Amino acid sequence: MAFRPLHDRVLVRRIEEDTKTAGGIIIPDTAKEKPSEGEIVSAGAGAKAEDGKVTPLDVKAGDRVLFGKWSGTEVTVDGEELIIMKESDILGIIEAPKKSKKKAA
Repeated sequence: MAFRPLHDRVLVRRIEEDTKTAGGIIIPDTAKEKPSEGEIVSAGAGAKAEDGKVTPLDVKAGDRVLFGKWSGTEVTVDGEELIIMKESDILGIIEAPKKSKKKAA
């Protein structure tokens, strides 16, 4: 089943965090919190203003994002648990560090 969010909504897949701490301690499932980091699966066309103009979203499919702990509504699409939320629930986009190019001397 294909799912396309409407307007300013996005469909997000949670990205699971490590089950170990930096010191090597394994965190049991009962102590884990749901991650607040995810990947955009699909996004709507944008928010529609009162005059009918559509403002495009700042996020797109494939972006890694941070969102609030209680953001969105959990839905199941093709047996996979995803979250649908408004773009305003997203706190920010996680960008991969850029590789620096070294010039030969």
